[in-house]
Amino acid sequence: MIIAKRNLAVRLPSGDNQVEISIHAPELQDGVWACRYQIGWPNQNRASFAAGVDSIQALHLALQKIGMELYVSPYHLSGDLRWEKTGDGYGFPVPKNGRDMLVGADKSFEG
Repeated sequence: MIIAKRNLAVRLPSGDNQVEISIHAPELQDGVWACRYQIGWPNQNRASFAAGVDSIQALHLALQKIGMELYVSPYHLSGDLRWEKTGDGYGFPVPKNGRDMLVGADKSFEG
């Protein structure tokens, strides 16, 4: 079950392309909690998950993984990815070792 979605945009030569991020409810699988998510990049859908000892940890780690995937993407590195304003971040947390990459409001709130 999808519990949350966010839409970002990528600027392409042909115009803006929507990047939908969807997060599923954590599920108990073989004694471990897993939280699946998808990022709908323009050229492919990226599906992954994060696992934790409980559902809160699995969700938190999934949010951080999404944040890192956004910040290391070629679309961020080229400056073509945006949420509300270009250069203002994406509203996802990142682990401590990724905070030097944050921009805009992400840097203010998470840095």
